Amino acid sequence: MLQITTLEPWIDPRGGSVERIRVDNGKVAIEVLSLGGIIHSLWTEDNQGKRENIVLGCDNVADYLEQQGYLGAIAGRYSNRIANGSLNYKGTQYQLDVNQATNCLHGGAEGFHLKHWHMSSLEDGVRLTLESPDGDMGFPGKCTVQLDYRLDDNNLIIEMCAKVDKACPISLTQHSYFNLEGCTSLSNSEHLIQVDAKQYLTMNDVGVPTTIKTTTGSDLDLAEATKLSVQTQRSQLAATNGFDHCYVLTNSNIDAGVGVGVGVGVGTDTSTDASTKNMIRFGCLSSPKSGRTMTIYTNQPGVQVYGANFLDGAKGYDGRIYKPHQAVCIEPQMLPDSPNQADLPGKPWIEPGETYRHNSRYEFGIM
Repeated sequence: MLQITTLEPWIDPRGGSVERIRVDNGKVAIEVLSLGGIIHSLWTEDNQGKRENIVLGCDNVADYLEQQGYLGAIAGRYSNRIANGSLNYKGTQYQLDVNQATNCLHGGAEGFHLKHWHMSSLEDGVRLTLESPDGDMGFPGKCTVQLDYRLDDNNLIIEMCAKVDKACPISLTQHSYFNLEGCTSLSNSEHLIQVDAKQYLTMNDVGVPTTIKTTTGSDLDLAEATKLSVQTQRSQLAATNGFDHCYVLTNSNIDAGVGVGVGVGVGTDTSTDASTKNMIRFGCLSSPKSGRTMTIYTNQPGVQVYGANFLDGAKGYDGRIYKPHQAVCIEPQMLPDSPNQADLPGKPWIEPGETYRHNSRYEFGIM
């Protein structure tokens, strides 16, 4: 029997309060915050039948606001990097907030991860909505977003859609830090990761894509299940202190994330949309110690794998200080800087009358 529980809200030191809702279907449980669309906790069973939280998080709003790791949040309007914080569309130039080296990262310093979302219950989850005004972090047009977290058996389903009233690039991703040994585990090194994608993006020294290359024979080749400990051993990963790379899903329907037409868009139930059927398998994260597995499916053209390489210093549950390589993020998204690089796969620019759609499914199991 699925249970939905409204928990006591948290005080936001900036003003107002943060809503909290817990959804539990007996196999998977999730607690969601109205701050940033954050997944505060995610409970799944291990090979002994014990349920445990497998994502990193904080104890209160102040700690979430202080940390810089986007713990559990939705990154947007545009996840990952936009070079020089600069956009040009049909002759119009836009300057975005620059908050990482020379880039606009995850929508800018005051991106969707820090916004108050409106949250309500669904029959099988929660729905959050957000309205981002024209010029927010430099992005053009008003953007209206709908985010659904739903539980179905042993699956967490994430569905996001957005509309704009001016042409704007949209790429939303869920930025949870997973540790399948449990949130108190201090390392991800014994996790195994296997990736179906056969291509990845090379980058310059500030993380902006330069070329698409094949993974075969490279340090980014994860066709076979590979220990995450290799991220501190493989030379190609040294510059980023581990995995912080975007894989390209060349077999996906790269336009599946965009819909056009009357009756399609924010404010409607998108669970039966055709884009759900277009999801393909990205890969699987597993823990031999706990026996947990997490298989990821998505309709997005890219997936960023980030080994929590620069997590050091964030204050987590019970005041513990998180360390690098304590968890791993697996982030389906449009390709970084693709609004400026028309040769990259995907359709990052959304026009008025179109609907951006992101659908991902996280399937939990036992080895």
